[in-house]
Amino acid sequence: MAEFPDTRLRRLRELPAMRSLVRETRLSTSSFVYPLFITHGSGIKKPIEPMPGCYHISLDLLAEEIQEISDLGIPSVLLFGLPQEKDSIGSEAYDAEGIIQEAIRLIKKTAPELLVIGDVCLCEYTDHGHCGILSGTTVDNDQTLELLSKTAQAQAQAGVDMVAPSAMMDGQVRAIRKTLDISGFENTPIMGYAAKYASSFYGPFRIAADSTPQFGDRRSYQMDPSNSRMAMLEIESDIAEGADIIMVKPALAYMDVIRQARERFDLPLAAYNVSGEYSLVKAASQMGWVDEKPITLELLTAIQRAGADIIISYHAKEVAAWLKNDH
Repeated sequence: MAEFPDTRLRRLRELPAMRSLVRETRLSTSSFVYPLFITHGSGIKKPIEPMPGCYHISLDLLAEEIQEISDLGIPSVLLFGLPQEKDSIGSEAYDAEGIIQEAIRLIKKTAPELLVIGDVCLCEYTDHGHCGILSGTTVDNDQTLELLSKTAQAQAQAGVDMVAPSAMMDGQVRAIRKTLDISGFENTPIMGYAAKYASSFYGPFRIAADSTPQFGDRRSYQMDPSNSRMAMLEIESDIAEGADIIMVKPALAYMDVIRQARERFDLPLAAYNVSGEYSLVKAASQMGWVDEKPITLELLTAIQRAGADIIISYHAKEVAAWLKNDH
């Protein structure tokens, strides 16, 4: 490379059109997945206090929300449900008439082209708040696999386009793949929460999903935030078990893991821009400490630049509107 003054790198930054022309990473609405929290009842669109702009939505108002998402060009939603009742085995997660199964059917009638992803976990549905079946005070991995498989099957029967197991049980992808295949859903893909960390960034989500553990924590099954080599093993395991898409969660504090995964694996890679990351931006912008639009665009661009093909984000609707208006 020639040296200054023959090389002047600022030449390509002088004009807005030039900066746009040489831009390496281009944020696109087509990469977004928007999470939704679905609840029982009617006429409910209740703000989630620590997540401004996000809501608990009842089924009768869901069609309107889905239409808005479709009109913004967002191609996919990820569904989380708040059950009518909780119990020790998370029964509503795999009930044919459960809240998410009902939501799936409604969405596919409202917007058939919208890709619907079902979260497969038990934490929202259990009275103890853990992601699986308890044996004493320990989550029983292998007993939980059966119920995760039943949940994925119930969602597939309701018409879900993809399932996303997030419980971090060993063997969950293999168990779900086997169940789906036997049930005639061999073409239903699995997005594995392959590297899901036991993160402090999940706090607002646990309020939104009413899924805070009633005792202990999830560190025995979610990943230690200090480890990145282990994340590669988790991803390898999900791929070997039949995952079609892999994920790193959270995103912003784990950019190094996203980059390692991108360089090492060829499967589509998702990153979850989680609730705490969202809430920090919202809180700082409400205080006037940051300018919300540019900082949000910068953060999501960074996630994509690190190597994510898919971005799951609570910012998706507002960013889609900004990108649409900018064009």
